[in-house]
Amino acid sequence: MKEKILNKATDMFLTLGFKSVTMDDLAGEMGISKKTIYSHFTNKTNLITESTSFLFCNISQGIDDICSTNKNPIEELYEIKKFVMMHLKNEKSSPQFQLQKYYPKIHDSLKLKQYDVMKECVVHNIEKGIAQKIYRENLNIEFVAKIYFTGVIGIKDQKMFPSDKFPITELMDDYLEYHLRGIVTPKGRKILNTIINSNQE
Repeated sequence: MKEKILNKATDMFLTLGFKSVTMDDLAGEMGISKKTIYSHFTNKTNLITESTSFLFCNISQGIDDICSTNKNPIEELYEIKKFVMMHLKNEKSSPQFQLQKYYPKIHDSLKLKQYDVMKECVVHNIEKGIAQKIYRENLNIEFVAKIYFTGVIGIKDQKMFPSDKFPITELMDDYLEYHLRGIVTPKGRKILNTIINSNQE
């Protein structure tokens, strides 16, 4: 039952927003009593903490699975972006923004965990790209990894990139292309252009 509650709560938080969903909403949606929810989670903050951790573990595992398939580094980044966006429901309700505003401690803790996973993933991706001569060999790997993470977090800022002007899916595509064009070799640029053209068809 606990996992069912977590699954449904995570789904609702991502679709409607962390602030918007109440325990009554969750109980009604699941056809169970609030007492049942409270027997597994002490309060809404506890539920959000566990939901974000649950989502984070699922996404991290999915990213590891993609990285183990030995795609070329550019394809790998596009696959990861597609997988993450699917799991985050394309962030329709700006859950990251609501989490940061109303549950800052959970947000900051999650951001640190995201950074550790993303840094390892991006550093490995860059090293692989350099080895395959798809990325430039003179890159400062740690700098590129940190800039990439900062940008991924930064484009979720609703004040800077309001979703009515910058739909999140397009924004992620534009940012990924921006990141890659700064680090690819001519060989890498051919692969990137092929992927972009096939995505636009």
